[in-house]
Amino acid sequence: MRVWIDKEKCVGSATCTIIAPNVFDINEDGQAVVANNEAEGINDINKSADNCPVQAIVIEKK
Repeated sequence: MRVWIDKEKCVGSATCTIIAPNVFDINEDGQAVVANNEAEGINDINKSADNCPVQAIVIEKK
């Protein structure tokens, strides 16, 4: 599984950092970044993606 943030879509709402703080972080530009793909497991990553207001979290299943 690969998780990444679409920088064209991300508005820095930080919803993902609230749901999965050990997976996502906010960078100096105010956008989300993936800090650790597997820190909290797929359930929290999926929940973050589902709750992203602009659907900027991309999950690629291999």
